[in-house]
Amino acid sequence: MSSNSREAILAAAKLTAQTRGYGGLNFRDLAAEVGIKAASIYHHFPSKADLGAAVARRYWEDTAAYLEALLTESADPLLCLRQYPETFRKALENNNRICLCSFMAAEYDDLPEPVKKEVRTFTDVNVAWLSRVLIAATAAIPEESERRARAIFAAIVGAQLMARGRADIALYDTLIESYRVAGLLPA
Repeated sequence: MSSNSREAILAAAKLTAQTRGYGGLNFRDLAAEVGIKAASIYHHFPSKADLGAAVARRYWEDTAAYLEALLTESADPLLCLRQYPETFRKALENNNRICLCSFMAAEYDDLPEPVKKEVRTFTDVNVAWLSRVLIAATAAIPEESERRARAIFAAIVGAQLMARGRADIALYDTLIESYRVAGLLPA
């Protein structure tokens, strides 16, 4: 099986997990979507846990790369903080999906340990980036930056979840703006 098939499986699994979570990952359905036999998926992913961990790992790696690119492209850390909620809005724009790792975090008790590890890493990557950028923007002192980063991350994930539950992206935008007005997110 080619690496193109592996990438197609990961892409299909990402979209599925953003809509139905880890519990919604099904080799037969993914194979039909990708146009291969279900048994072919086992070549790259011997188990559902292997697939779930690979999808979550790729998701946080892509997010980390995107966040670092955001910093590289802008010399203004405040602008980066302003753009951060857009990373979560994009999922809502794509057929009312939500962050893959947020969805999987809601299924945490049912996840195999390798998937749990990748889901935790997603949160850690986001909190570390936010903490670093808050300090660079002088929006938080080093001793308080991680606590504020966690609050920002939790608030944005919560806004995404509320907006998805109502299929209303305008609700997400309203919540994000209310976080700015309240001072949680730098304006």
